[in-house]
Amino acid sequence: MLQVQDQSLRPLTTAHLAQTMSLLALSNLELRERVLTEISSNPALEMLDERVCPGCHRPLNGSSVCSSCSAPQANDDLVVFLSPRESNRPAGGTSIEDTPADQEPAAPEDLALHVLSQIAGDLEPSQRHLAAYILSSLDEDGFLQDPPAIIARSNHASLSDVEAVLRLISRADPPGLATSGPRQALLAQLDLIAGDEPLAATARRMLQEAFAELGRREFEKIAQLLDVSQARARQAAEWIHAHLNPYPARAFWGSGRQAPAADPNVYHSPDIQISISPNEPGALVVEIFSALAGWLRVNPLFRSALPTSDGDSNGEWARHLERASLFVKCLQQRNNTMRRLMKALVARQREFILHGDRHLQPITRASIAAEIGVHESTVSRAVAHKSVALPDGRIIPLHRFFDRSLSVRDRIKEIVEAEGRPLTDDQIAARLRREGVRVARRTVAKYRAVEGILPARLRHARRPATAAAQV
Repeated sequence: MLQVQDQSLRPLTTAHLAQTMSLLALSNLELRERVLTEISSNPALEMLDERVCPGCHRPLNGSSVCSSCSAPQANDDLVVFLSPRESNRPAGGTSIEDTPADQEPAAPEDLALHVLSQIAGDLEPSQRHLAAYILSSLDEDGFLQDPPAIIARSNHASLSDVEAVLRLISRADPPGLATSGPRQALLAQLDLIAGDEPLAATARRMLQEAFAELGRREFEKIAQLLDVSQARARQAAEWIHAHLNPYPARAFWGSGRQAPAADPNVYHSPDIQISISPNEPGALVVEIFSALAGWLRVNPLFRSALPTSDGDSNGEWARHLERASLFVKCLQQRNNTMRRLMKALVARQREFILHGDRHLQPITRASIAAEIGVHESTVSRAVAHKSVALPDGRIIPLHRFFDRSLSVRDRIKEIVEAEGRPLTDDQIAARLRREGVRVARRTVAKYRAVEGILPARLRHARRPATAAAQV
C-alpha cells in the first residue's frame, strides 16, 4: 500500500520540482512577467495590494521592509532577508516605466539560445540537436573543444551535417563561434564583413600565411612573406585589430550591445542588494528583492466556491486551484532557496564584498550546494540571470562570486600598472608565484587578454620614453 501511495505522489512531486527549478532560473524581471501571466490565466490566483513580508507573512503596515526579518540577531554580522520591495522600485525610487531609455535593464542573455534563435529557421529537424550540442560544448572563448569528426561520432550524425551546422553557427551573431581557434574565427568574420574593403585581400593572406608574425607585429617579415610594403602590412594589421575579434564569445552581442564597451556595469535593476548595516558597524545586510509588490495567494473565495460548482465546471475549477496552489508553493521554495544561497555566498565572500576583487575566494557551485543541502544544478539555476548591487555601488552578475580567475586578473592588472619596463608573461607568472599564486605563462596570457592588456612588446612600443627613463 505504501508503494502505491508513493507512486501517486510522484507526478505532483515531479511537477513541484520542475516548476521550482524553472522559477529559480529566472531574473526578477523575467519572474515578474511569469507571475503576471499566471495571474491573467488562472482565476484561482490573486495579487493583493496588502503588503506582507515574503518571509514570515506578517503585515508590514506601511513599512518598506519587515522589522523582524531585517533585524540583526545577537552576535550575528550578517542579515539576509526577503524584501517586499521590487528591485526596479527601491525606497523613494521610480518605477521601471520611468527609467530613462538609455538605462533600461540589460538582462543577461544565454549565448546558446541567442545563436539558436538566429539559425533555427535554417536547420533541418535532424540538425537541431546537433546545434544545441555544439553550442553547449563551446569553451569560454567560443571555440570547439572537439574536432567535427568526434562531434559526428558522439551524436551519431554525418560529418556533412556537423559541418553544415558549424557553418551556420560561425556566421551568426557573434560571428566566428564554433571554429577551432583565433585564426579560424578571424577568417570566418572576414568572410562576412570584407565586402569591397581594399585591405581585405591583404588581411586574408596575413591571417593564412603570417599569423604568428602578425601576433608578434613583425611587419618587416610580414611584408617580405606577402610581397607587400611595410606600410600596407601595418594598415592591414590595424584593420584586423579594429574590425575583427579573435575571441568571439567575448564580443558584445545580444543585449550586451545596449552597454558601452568601456562600461562593465550593464545592470541597472539588481535582483539582490548588499549593504553595510548603519546600526551595526561591520555587519552586512542582504536584501533579496521581490518580483512584484503585493501578496500573491490562492483566492479563498474560489476555493470555497469549488464544492458548489456543477459537474461540468468542477473539474476545470479543481485544475485551476491545484495549479495556483502549486505555483504559490514553488514561488515560496524559490525565495527560500535564494535566501539560503545568499547567506552562504556572502559569508564566504565577505572580504570580496567589502574590499574588492583581490579578495575573492575560489569557491565552486558544488561546495555551496553541499553547504546548503541542494544539488549543484540547483545552485547553477539560482545563480543564473541574477545581478547583485555591492556596497561600493557596483552592480555585478551573481556568477562572479564563483569566478576563480578574478583575484589573479586583479593582481596581473596591478603588476602591469606598477611596472617600469614592460614585463613578459613569464616574468608576471614568476612574480605571482612569489606572492603564492601559481599560474602558468599561458594562463597569464589568457587573463591578460581578458583584461585588454597588450603583450609586453606592444606595451613597450607604446611607452618607449617611460621604459628608457626606467633604464
